[in-house]
Amino acid sequence: MNGNETIVDYLTSVPAWYLATCDGDQPHVRPFSFAAIQDDRIWFCTATTKDVYRELKANPKFELSAWKPGSGWVIMRGQADLEDRANNEVRRAGFEHMTGLGESYDGPEDETLTFFTVTNPEAWVCDIDGSWNPVEF
Repeated sequence: MNGNETIVDYLTSVPAWYLATCDGDQPHVRPFSFAAIQDDRIWFCTATTKDVYRELKANPKFELSAWKPGSGWVIMRGQADLEDRANNEVRRAGFEHMTGLGESYDGPEDETLTFFTVTNPEAWVCDIDGSWNPVEF
């Protein structure tokens, strides 16, 4: 399993994980729950109307973390690439996921629904014993 598969497998095995951005000098953390692989890259879904999108445009650095009981937790950081190049399969999956959460979009091609990927990713699978095992990308 490559690094992207390791991270997506981890993120999609828990109900929610948390993505942190900054707005000036103030960190912001919010739950996310969609991740997919396309072209050997991890893709996330949000909306252009959300604060997270505005914050990533101003400062693309982010960090995410997820805890899976019995498996420790994962940390990933990198920079958001906001150029939406999601294919039809990822776009449909993201649309279905987001509308399943109660959000409202006109369809997978709704212009407010947007997908971003990560550049320069670094990640670790961590354990309560203090170990940080790097994930290779």
